[in-house]
Amino acid sequence: ILERRSGLGKLTTGSQALDSLLGGGLETQAITEFYGEFGSGKTQIAHQLAVNVQLPVEKSGLNGSTIMIDTENTFRPERIKNMAEGVALDYAEVLKNIHVARAYNSNHQILLVDKAEKLAEELKETEKPVRLLVIDSATAHFRSEYVGRGTLADRQQKINKHLHDALRFGDLNNAVVMITNQVQVRPDAFFGDPTRPIGGHIVGHTATFR
Repeated sequence: ILERRSGLGKLTTGSQALDSLLGGGLETQAITEFYGEFGSGKTQIAHQLAVNVQLPVEKSGLNGSTIMIDTENTFRPERIKNMAEGVALDYAEVLKNIHVARAYNSNHQILLVDKAEKLAEELKETEKPVRLLVIDSATAHFRSEYVGRGTLADRQQKINKHLHDALRFGDLNNAVVMITNQVQVRPDAFFGDPTRPIGGHIVGHTATFR
């Protein structure tokens, strides 16, 4: 374990303040969850990471490629263009190293992590092995498909397996796993932040950093 942990990488978010909060960036072999309200910038961070991961290690990148599981059709290649130019990388090359899969429902989303493992295996010996898996958003499909208290146990079990598969992906490929999560509002919260991430304790426990 010590030997495996010694190979741990850190990926810069592009923001010094955020990097120092995360202890130097997003850690490989771990899940980092970003949750927040609609429009709070979760997908923007995912885009930025997909560019930054391609930077060399000395520039706080991981010299790798990205697999992005997009559940809400929010991937925008034109944003990648600005970001690639911002870190002096060739836009066409950067896009080539971002493998985007659109997930149409929760079962499809679960299957795509298996597909990601196969693709990562193929890319292992190339110049840009997969060093980042993004699931944006990890919970949206589950939230819309499993409605009502009666489906809760089943939903949580599926989310649990899905996130553990993603964590295993991170371990096997020494990759960063970044997931985004939506929030729900607690109408009874008089003090503090009324929003809390959905998915309950299962997501909370599985994500290494939140």
